[in-house]
Amino acid sequence: MLFIRLFFESFGSALNALVENKLRTFLSLLGIVIGIFSIISVFTMVDALNKKITDSVSSLGDNIVYVQKWPWEFGADYPWWKYMSRPLPKLEETDDIRRKSQLADGVCFSASTSKTLKYGNLAMGDVNFEAVSDDYDKISTFDIADGRYFTDAEQTAGRSVCIIGPEIVENLFPETDPLGKVVSINGTKMTVIGIFKREGDNMFGNTHDSEVLVPVNFGKTIINITKEGTNPFILVKAKPGVTNDDLIAELEGIMRSIRRIKPAEEQNFALNQTSLLSQGFAGMLVIVYVAGGIIGLFSIIVGGFGIANIMFVSVTERTNLIGIKKSLGAKNYFILLEFLFEAIILCLIGGLIGLLLIYLLTLAANSFMDAGISLTLTNIVRAITISGSIGLLAGIIPAWSASRLNPVEAIRSK
Repeated sequence: MLFIRLFFESFGSALNALVENKLRTFLSLLGIVIGIFSIISVFTMVDALNKKITDSVSSLGDNIVYVQKWPWEFGADYPWWKYMSRPLPKLEETDDIRRKSQLADGVCFSASTSKTLKYGNLAMGDVNFEAVSDDYDKISTFDIADGRYFTDAEQTAGRSVCIIGPEIVENLFPETDPLGKVVSINGTKMTVIGIFKREGDNMFGNTHDSEVLVPVNFGKTIINITKEGTNPFILVKAKPGVTNDDLIAELEGIMRSIRRIKPAEEQNFALNQTSLLSQGFAGMLVIVYVAGGIIGLFSIIVGGFGIANIMFVSVTERTNLIGIKKSLGAKNYFILLEFLFEAIILCLIGGLIGLLLIYLLTLAANSFMDAGISLTLTNIVRAITISGSIGLLAGIIPAWSASRLNPVEAIRSK
């Protein structure tokens, strides 16, 4: 009980000292505020970037393998001209993979390009026009807000139907229900049968918000799905319980068989998966995280030296008072705790102000740019822990020197 009473008395003395020296307290806080703001703002931005990358990569599918001409990861010693000479994936290969694969749950061909979409006198440019084959609804993640998806008959016969994104609805049908309306690309007409649910932007641009989706047998009458400019590729989704590695091993054998590649020859196709992107971005984020942490650490250290300097000044100014307290029976640990609490409280207040500034900054960023930035509980705990630790380290030596003062000499000091 005596220790608890002394603890709270030391805490109260520290608060009184901070209140009585407002200017000194303010100047001491600045270093910690800047330091915490620097380091936690970097961590907050990195966390937001990491979440955006994770969400964007997840939108591509964790259990999907992309059969493409170009790999997502280039070898350092691989000549670029070998990639250039590779053939593009073909629609016919989609059927071959579907027929031969035992591990695929869905196989789909896709080709796309930017086009201008028209409805009456209105037009919208840079619309993503994508032509897809069967199983697209099994492989790609999307929701239909209104209307429906293609039927098997529409896919097979190549009917002139389409599904459009919400941004297209806003631009071409501001006051009209688009379902059943006829839109056109390059003079070719198609009927709107569905509307995608809004998804928002992501880093890879594979959102359906400004897209026109059509059956591939109809789409190939508008775009050339055999040319590089339409980015043709095949999506293969693994069955439940099947790993991507197993699926890739099977697809490698199937594609080599389809393209009649001899055992000694190099393969002329790429099998990509989202883990390649995740690993690349993870390395980049670690670099940003470490660099930001180092910059913030230096700011924190500078703030800590400022706190230590102020505490030494405080001990010098209050030497006489320390001597009086000791002569009245104050123990060494009481004096030590008083100055140590003062340093820790200073740093904690500075850390909380820094967190408040970051919180206000995130509110402003989300209000004006919809940045999706948030101050997480992890970063709040991290800031408080760093602030308290810096206060402890910065205050321990001044507090120790104050507690070891001789009471007689301290009283005589002026």
